Amino acid sequence: MGFAGAMVVAMAVDALLGWPSPLFAWIGHPVTWLGRLIAVVDAAWNRSSDPPAVRRAAGVAGAFVVIALAAALGWVLQSMLALGWIQVVLVGLLAWPLVALRSLHDHVAAVANPLQAGDIAGARVAVSRIVGRDPAVLDEAGIARAAIESLAENASDGVVAPVFWGALFGLPGIFGYKAINTLDSMIGHRTERHEAFGWAAARIDDVANFIPARLTGFLFVLLAPRRSQALSCMTRHARRHRSINAGWPEAAMAGALGVRLSGPRIYHGSVTNEPWLNEGARDPLAADITQGLTIYRRAMLLLAGLLAILAFA
Repeated sequence: MGFAGAMVVAMAVDALLGWPSPLFAWIGHPVTWLGRLIAVVDAAWNRSSDPPAVRRAAGVAGAFVVIALAAALGWVLQSMLALGWIQVVLVGLLAWPLVALRSLHDHVAAVANPLQAGDIAGARVAVSRIVGRDPAVLDEAGIARAAIESLAENASDGVVAPVFWGALFGLPGIFGYKAINTLDSMIGHRTERHEAFGWAAARIDDVANFIPARLTGFLFVLLAPRRSQALSCMTRHARRHRSINAGWPEAAMAGALGVRLSGPRIYHGSVTNEPWLNEGARDPLAADITQGLTIYRRAMLLLAGLLAILAFA
């Protein structure tokens, strides 16, 4: 339960400081370090001349190496720390960079602010930093939808999941999870290069996020102004999403705000027809991003409170 307390420390420090720009300029960020390692493995082991079966096997091995190295580093660091509350605080400080609580909030708020002021161009620039869809074709509803979906999904991937695994296993858990999530974001795509090599990364990420995604959805439901609608939408529509996990927090947020999310979108000039979540509801507006951020803040406070109770129980 000491690890639960450490995650409260990590969340509190991140909420207060984020990851300061001077610190990033000086040493970068642990995720960028992981990214460089994954890029090296991808370049060395993902050979286009190999048959798909060999590339898939290489991807399994590559994912195992990256995750094992990250978890082993966490174990070594944790084993060097004194026991008791000193360990709780130090584990929390070392876990802090891997909890993207403030960064997510600030990136989504950066979309809401210009959109509420009627600055569509500024909102498009801001939303392009957090989603991959073509921002040039997005109107107010499209921008708001993209921001809210990113908020809901990344609340799970960027905050709840790392905190969940950190609370269970300490630094090996949160370091290992962050390696899994970064692998998926870099190579877990159905492209010609990564269809086979990234197969393991995508499947491992699905497993690692299975519980956290549903936990995030229920946190949103509990803090929603429309609890019954949020719960109904989540339980009925979550499985419509292309991801087995992302649909849970996104559908819960759609029901909580009374808006429709997902649906068709454009990536690199091509239309991707995704099913609607909360189909029949209205399109979201700038004010809905702000309300979504309010639900997010309250949900993260509730999560921290639950962890604190576990730590002191």
